[in-house]
Amino acid sequence: MGNTLVRSLLFTDLYELTMARAYEAEGMDQPAVFELFFRKLPPERNFMVAAGVQDLLASVEALGLSDDELDYLRGLGQFPELFLRRLKSFRFAGEVWAVPEGTIVFPNEPLVQVVAPIVEAQVIETLVVNLVHFPSLAASKAARVVLAAAGREVIEFGSRRAHGTGAALRVARASYLMGAVGTSNVLAGKSYGIPVFGTMAHSYIEAHDDEAVAFEAFAGIYPETTLLVDTYDTPGGVRKVIELSRQLGGRFRVRAVRLDSGDLGALAVQARQMLDAAGLNGVRIFASGGLDEHEVAALVAAGAPIDAFGVGTKLAVSEDVPSLDMAYKLVEYAGRPRMKLSSRKATYPGRKQVFRSFEGGSMVRDVIGRHDEAQDGESLLLPVMRGGVRLPAGRVDLEEARVHAHRELERLPEPLRSLAPAEVPYRVDVSPTLQADREALLRALAASVR
Repeated sequence: MGNTLVRSLLFTDLYELTMARAYEAEGMDQPAVFELFFRKLPPERNFMVAAGVQDLLASVEALGLSDDELDYLRGLGQFPELFLRRLKSFRFAGEVWAVPEGTIVFPNEPLVQVVAPIVEAQVIETLVVNLVHFPSLAASKAARVVLAAAGREVIEFGSRRAHGTGAALRVARASYLMGAVGTSNVLAGKSYGIPVFGTMAHSYIEAHDDEAVAFEAFAGIYPETTLLVDTYDTPGGVRKVIELSRQLGGRFRVRAVRLDSGDLGALAVQARQMLDAAGLNGVRIFASGGLDEHEVAALVAAGAPIDAFGVGTKLAVSEDVPSLDMAYKLVEYAGRPRMKLSSRKATYPGRKQVFRSFEGGSMVRDVIGRHDEAQDGESLLLPVMRGGVRLPAGRVDLEEARVHAHRELERLPEPLRSLAPAEVPYRVDVSPTLQADREALLRALAASVR
């Protein structure tokens, strides 16, 4: 986790600091509640998945300013020395509630809820959105790939084209969270305890004068390897693997061949027939090369004899949905509900809870209500930090979170598991109590502007 930890309070937008200074100058430092949510589902998604919470909590717990960073702020000429000294001693001491990582979520449902003096809650806004937004996109994309693979293994391959090194690590983590068996990224493996996979690239084959010699040499060093067979001609590459098996006899232990280009379905059928005819029924077929959930689903539907998929760029950048309308909004200050009325960006006031109901093991309805009201169903928001220190629910092991994510996908209604838009969206209601709170505040606000 240390490779993705953000420790500097400077990872914030300037206006968070200018507002913090203004709050302090006005003596405004009462408890506030901010909630992180997204406003609508992209047309390409039936659901989203919450991720990134563990990295967020670890970062919030570690936030501070070095002397050099403080000098930089001083050089901006916008902040008095008294305020800078307060920033120098900054330690988040508030409370955080969040849905567990891997939880299926829907529009307007709080994913993270921050309860703290308004200066503390305000200055971490940029960090909260950043550390949850992209991991949630990646986890949601990975969930679709895993569902499309229908039980076949998925390995995340996208580091080289991810949008930065931090993003590459978070994609690897989010993919593993949602059911991928591992990643090609070695640092992600070390940072998060994720299994790592990889054998050879085309350059290794090209560096040798003969493809068969390259196969023999590599298998001599790594007997249980996967051999990449499409550098020149895929059927020809498979034939050379078969020849190698005959040459090595009982010493042949190659586990798989990898297809990385061309008509993967047709080539997989041909390769399977060739391998089986040679008695190599145990040699698996691994496919990669520009795949996403739609290509994976098409190959599975066609019955392609592919045992595992490597999915890279389109997963690593969440190509079809590269951003989400995610917001971090003030909903309560000094014990009073607050709301925004901007066109198409209006919010519900007050601190909230999300209640989820199930029938026959599947989720059927969510209710967004006040945090202190009673509703049927499972409460999604859990306390994960108190007094600026992570609680047990805020220190969940990745393997434990992975089990939760698997259970969430199992409880997802069948229409939402489809890659196509569901004809009937998942039902999310607002409780009558919260509706009444909103109407009351609307009346109060209307009276105040007359």
